[in-house]
Order: sequence, then structure tokens, then C-alpha cells
Amino acid sequence: MSWVEVVVLFVSGTLAGIINTVVGSGSLITFPVLLALGYPPVLANVTNNVGVFPGSISGAIAYRKELKGQLKPVLALATFSAIGGLSGALLLLQLPAEVFDTIVPALIVLALLLVVFGPRIKRAIAARRLDRGEAEPSNKVALFTTTALTGVYGGYFGAAQGVILLSSLSILLPGSLQRANAYKNVLAATANGAAAIVFVLISQVAWLAAGVIAIGAILGGQIGGWVGQRLPPIVLRIVIVVVGLAAIAYFIVN
Repeated sequence: MSWVEVVVLFVSGTLAGIINTVVGSGSLITFPVLLALGYPPVLANVTNNVGVFPGSISGAIAYRKELKGQLKPVLALATFSAIGGLSGALLLLQLPAEVFDTIVPALIVLALLLVVFGPRIKRAIAARRLDRGEAEPSNKVALFTTTALTGVYGGYFGAAQGVILLSSLSILLPGSLQRANAYKNVLAATANGAAAIVFVLISQVAWLAAGVIAIGAILGGQIGGWVGQRLPPIVLRIVIVVVGLAAIAYFIVN
């Protein structure tokens, strides 16, 4: 690997770490870079997953203050996310990489609609809950199901996983968009970590490339945490929509 390739992978890993922490979809940078450097699609996908995983942990740590008092629900959701990530990784090794190509743009469009109309939907759900006299949210089934399915997608490919996950968490979880983002970082890290274990044990990994991406992603996770927690909710929603539209364009072009 040349020094130019090292620099390119480090920069792309850093940008991916920032984007993944703030909203998600950082793999739309690192995955195409790996392809451009000549890595075969499946090897690039596996290497990308292993590389960005430490950045997800870094981003989750950067958002730790938003998770105070949330250990029990986070661990419960992380279990479902890990199971999904393991399943997605195994699917990647069995199915062609194009399986999700036709449905991912539709998923992202749905996610962006949820982001835009999320506050209104969340208020409607809260009002309905109060009308029924419920002290706790009644959407746990939807929350766990969405987390598990997004984990499957994250383990399989992962690009735009954060956008899809954040859109559902922002509605189904009580609390602010920043808290939902903190949950998203933990759950994405869990799914990616579970998938990474499968890839390391079963598949081939381009370790040098993954290591360079990981170093950049760790730095990016800290930068993204600092930036993301200072964005007003409306600005964060705009960022999510912009990144989501870029993801849709990527899938349509490719």
C-alpha cells in the first residue's frame, strides 16, 4: 500500500467517523474509496465494516452524557441490534451484494419522511398514550423490531444504517433527538461489532486498510460527537435529510 493510499484511507475514515456519529452513512465514503483502490466488493464491504467499527465506539463514547441513566434500555436494544448484526453478516457471506440495492433507496426515503415529520408523529403518539392513561410508551415491540431489522441491514451492508435507525429512534424513544442519536451510535456500534466478529472469524479482511480507516474513524467519532451535540435540533434534522438525499443519489447512480 502506497503512502497516497494510506492518506486517502485515513481521510475517508475520519470523514466517515464524523458523519456516522452525527447522522450515519459514513460508509458511503469509505466503501467507494476501497472499491476505487481495487478491492473486490465483498472484501471492500467486510474491510469497511471492520474499519468503521472503532469509530462507532468512539462516537458512542463522545455521546455518553446523553446516556446517563439509560443503561438498562440501551443494553436491551443493543442485544437485538447485535443479533441483527450477526444475521446480516452471515447473509452477506451467502447472498449477492446487490440484494438490498432495490429496497435501500425506498428505506432511506421513508427514513427521511420520518425525520421531517418526526416531531409531529411523536406528539401524536404521546397524546394518544396520555388519552389511554398509559404511563409508559406502548411502542416497545416496534422499537425492538426496528432495532433488530436495522441491525440486519447494518451487518449486511450498513451504508445509511444510521439515517434509518435514527429516524425510527427519534419517534419511538422518549426524549430529545440528541438522546436518540446517542442510542443510534451505541446500536450501530453493536451491530457493526457483531458483524465484525463474524467477518474476522469466517471471511477475509484487508487488515492494513481496515486499520488505517479505523484510526481515522476513531478521530472522526470524537470530532463528530463534539459537533453533533452542538447542533440545534432543526439543524440536525436538515443535516440528516441532506445526508439521506446524498445516500439516495449514491444508490441510484451506482
